[in-house]
Amino acid sequence: MDQATKLRELINRKKLPSTSNIIKSDGKSKPSTRIICITSGKGGVGKTNFTANLAIALANLNKKVVVIDADLGLANVDVILGVIPQHTLLDVVKFNKSITDVMTTGPRGIKVISGGSGIHDLVDMSKESLEILIEQFNEINSHADILLIDTGAGLSKSVMSFVLAADEIIVVTTSEPTSITDAYAMIKTIGGYKESKKIKVIINRVENTNEGKATFEKLKNAAEKFLGIGIEKLGFIIDDYHVSRAVKIQNPFIIEYPNSSAAKSIEMIALKLIDPLEGEKEFIKTQSFINKVISLFR
Repeated sequence: MDQATKLRELINRKKLPSTSNIIKSDGKSKPSTRIICITSGKGGVGKTNFTANLAIALANLNKKVVVIDADLGLANVDVILGVIPQHTLLDVVKFNKSITDVMTTGPRGIKVISGGSGIHDLVDMSKESLEILIEQFNEINSHADILLIDTGAGLSKSVMSFVLAADEIIVVTTSEPTSITDAYAMIKTIGGYKESKKIKVIINRVENTNEGKATFEKLKNAAEKFLGIGIEKLGFIIDDYHVSRAVKIQNPFIIEYPNSSAAKSIEMIALKLIDPLEGEKEFIKTQSFINKVISLFR
């Protein structure tokens, strides 16, 4: 039995909050925490930066957000957010820390759980150790409306374990042919597990909305024709020099440059996650405005 299957079975058995309602002390049920996994077929597409800024955008919409940095061995959400974690998930498994002990508070009150380089051990973790970790995940429910899991890139067992454990999946890609090909491979792999998963797609670093639409349509048509899998357009992020500037000073661009095109794109994506209909209307209006502004400088 592979690790992905083991992890999914443990989550179902332990009733991770994503699959159940939690009864509060007043007797009323608490809505389940939404577990959203953010992944990509290849590295360098801006996945982690997207995750960090999306978390803040959701917090700005009055959502309690916890981010788990599961980019095994290359965890750097904390770097982008400008926080210094004292503990990682490895401390939960090896040193009996609770999941709340390893949470670090980031901008806008979001909580960050770092994977750390040692989390490579997750691949070879025993069933008992994995149970400890999954049991601890239940504690997140009281701290989060939304749990964002930032995975590594590619199709390794560790990446797929987190991807297949989530309720919703966001695949981040760019318009580059190699990135589209790798995103297609990720979608194909997810579909190969014969599980019903909501797969949403973000096209990052596009020159304009038309490029984003064309890229998404290529991916959508290929997924439907050759894989029989439907994917959903979550949005596009305009290529913006403010993004790299913000990384250099270790402050998320949505905070440092709130009026930048990238920040506005992230805000609309967050709104669409919360309210799909309203978010889509606002997204269309915002993208139209951004395209007009960009055209003035060409």
